[in-house]
Amino acid sequence: MKTVTITVIRKSEYPDLMKLYENPIEHACDVMVGQTFVSVNAQKPEGLCESAWESMKPFVKTLASGGGNFYDGWMKNPYSAMISCNDGFRPVSFYVEAEKE
Repeated sequence: MKTVTITVIRKSEYPDLMKLYENPIEHACDVMVGQTFVSVNAQKPEGLCESAWESMKPFVKTLASGGGNFYDGWMKNPYSAMISCNDGFRPVSFYVEAEKE
């Protein structure tokens, strides 16, 4: 299996939606733009939040197995994907890329 690198590309936050719909929470996402995680054998990297992992897991598993070309040419690099976690209040975009041979 290939190693897959997961890089935090962008973090967003929607305070207006948080004020309207979210109960206050003490701890939210603490990843930083530019931070990287490495998935070995298509496993969740230590420190990556479970919600983000669940969003990207199918893509990581496909890339780790040598697959790619999601949605017939969606990405310039066919062995990559841009995935966001499913937090509607503070989504994070991750660039997921298989190791080069």
